[in-house]
Amino acid sequence: MSRTQIVIALYPGVTHLDFTGPHQVLVRTPNADVVVASLGAQDIEAEGLRFAGLADLAKVERCDVLLVPGGLGTADAMLDEAFMAQIRRLGAGATYLTSVCTGSLILAAAGFLTGRRAACHWAWRDFLKPFGAIVSEARVERDGNAITGGGVTAGIDFALVLLAELAGEAYAQSIQLGLEYAPAPPFNAGRPELAPPQVLAQVRARMGPMAESRRAAVEAAAARLTPA
Repeated sequence: MSRTQIVIALYPGVTHLDFTGPHQVLVRTPNADVVVASLGAQDIEAEGLRFAGLADLAKVERCDVLLVPGGLGTADAMLDEAFMAQIRRLGAGATYLTSVCTGSLILAAAGFLTGRRAACHWAWRDFLKPFGAIVSEARVERDGNAITGGGVTAGIDFALVLLAELAGEAYAQSIQLGLEYAPAPPFNAGRPELAPPQVLAQVRARMGPMAESRRAAVEAAAARLTPA
């Protein structure tokens, strides 16, 4: 029986929790190998942490699961043809196409989410529309072989959903228990519809300067989209 190959594709500016959260779960998948890769096996700095010893994305022959995390570097990654060529190559043969946060924008830019429901970080989910994807507000969305998670911390929920698919619900529950994943946040402010208005306004203002550059990147990537 061949081992399940799970590939996590990193790029400069990735958000580390987008992939370290899922990685913590997915490395416990029975009969599976988790490969974390970047173009040229380059070290990746993510918000002050440096990830080294990565595989070369271009030398990864195949995968059963392709996982693309999000981050501030999403816009640049969508316009990096060398990176996107590897996403399209690996995704074309993958059993599952998956993402966390704005990683779904990269899957969409590769042509994998056209006509499909997909989740994304709440602040950027509407940027899925130029790619022909259907915006989902779910924390974890599944449409066919595409399983997408919402913003950052939703990556852990996503990974448990994927683990249940790969190894069964009872096993996924056992990993959840072993990791003591029982969220009880100190504030009820983790979604825009739950946060106090002044908090939502503050976060929108903080993200505002990024919106135009990210929108321009989305439009450029959508303009050259070739459906998978």
